[in-house]
Amino acid sequence: MRLYIIRHADPDYPNGTITADGHLEAKALGKRLASYKLDKLYSSPMGRALHTMQYTADLLKKEATVLPWTQELEKWRCTEAPWEGMVAWDVPGEVIFDKEPGPTYSNWHTLPDYQKLKLEEPFAQLVNESDAFLKEQGYERQGFKYRCLKSSEEKVAVFCHNGFALTWLAHLLRIPLSVMWAGFWLPPSSVTTILFDQRSDQWALPRCIGLADTSHLYEAGLEIKPRGIKANYY
Repeated sequence: MRLYIIRHADPDYPNGTITADGHLEAKALGKRLASYKLDKLYSSPMGRALHTMQYTADLLKKEATVLPWTQELEKWRCTEAPWEGMVAWDVPGEVIFDKEPGPTYSNWHTLPDYQKLKLEEPFAQLVNESDAFLKEQGYERQGFKYRCLKSSEEKVAVFCHNGFALTWLAHLLRIPLSVMWAGFWLPPSSVTTILFDQRSDQWALPRCIGLADTSHLYEAGLEIKPRGIKANYY
């Protein structure tokens, strides 16, 4: 199975949709994804994801299933200085990487700036939702590998958000969440491809074979929008 994790196009946050440029991005993205002949479409319930997804759905003449658990993690915000009001994935990397030993998949939440947020339980809930979703696709997680319940060559697309997608990818790839947040960024309308790499009849492992691809924007002559980059973008 190939799982395409797609960030929505350039957002119009105040109006819960995408900008005029975002519609151009979504149209170019839809053309690209339609060529993949996707088997299943899923989307966050938020307008900017739904409106991005619709171009692909129209070209493929497919209905999308809304997954509430894939909406942006807007409540994952810092409540105390110096990062008060900031979403957790925007905490500066200098806070995360200036520690020895560095964070692990299991202890990332013990960083003082994250302890205040109490994110261990929300992250566990996201993991549970991921497990249920992937089991429906034919992959049952046991530890950090997935038992193959059925043979699948399906192509599955999930339209979602930067913060959510980074968090989900951290779980799928067993990367410390704080490292994923500080070390990676997903441009609007970008496509990340996860192959469920099956080396035997019994087991599969999520493997990233393409991260944050925006080749459809280059083909359409569109610039990458720096939404989510807080500084140093030219």
